[in-house]
Amino acid sequence: MLSSKVILVTGACGLLGQQTVQEIVEQNGYVLATDTNTEKATKLFHALPSKQVKFSPMDITEADSIDRAIAVGVKQFGSVDACVNSAYPHTAAWGTLFEKLEMADLQENLKLQLGGAILLSQQIMKYFVSQGHGNLIHMSSILGVAAPKFEHYEGTTINTMIEYSAVKSGIISITRWLAKYYKNNNIRVNCLSPGGILDQQPQSFLEKYRDSCTSKGMLDPTDIAGTVLFLLSDQSKYINGQNIVIDDGWSL
Repeated sequence: MLSSKVILVTGACGLLGQQTVQEIVEQNGYVLATDTNTEKATKLFHALPSKQVKFSPMDITEADSIDRAIAVGVKQFGSVDACVNSAYPHTAAWGTLFEKLEMADLQENLKLQLGGAILLSQQIMKYFVSQGHGNLIHMSSILGVAAPKFEHYEGTTINTMIEYSAVKSGIISITRWLAKYYKNNNIRVNCLSPGGILDQQPQSFLEKYRDSCTSKGMLDPTDIAGTVLFLLSDQSKYINGQNIVIDDGWSL
């Protein structure tokens, strides 16, 4: 499906990033895996074929860092055909209750996540235009298209953040803007809005969440990867500017 395609994956050490890297390799693609966590990346990717995977440290909030990573991919593989942005940068205060939010942390997290997505888009688009083709996939969330189900969080220590919803709805708008702005350049831009990913959430939350779904409930990274591969492949070459929801019916 992805034979000879070279894909830059941001946030490659995260749950979705790791799975994306692995699935691309299994589909005979090549991966420029990027993340700020070099130590974790070394442990995660050492067992994958070195001919297919190259790691480069990269920060999506720094233009020079993005450019250096793209250059590494071009030197290693000859080109970068696509980019999957699964980076999730945030401050130590991420998760603060709405009532206790402070401007400094709010500004920083919006800068890191929404600003980072815009800056990454800016730099990767410059490269895509120069080479005559490209494919960018951003990660949004069901909380970018629907309000949280606050009752799911009752009686737990986890919460849903207003800035997260703002960022993820912004990602969808960025995707549409980019797809239209770069029309007639042989470049596609789409995004995915996954449902919740299983990651040691409290049992009471999992049960309530499942009741809002139609089959499984919380998803595994493998449940998202197939759609990523589809959007990376030529089978989806006329899908552009779209937000694809993968949530087991949570948002119905």
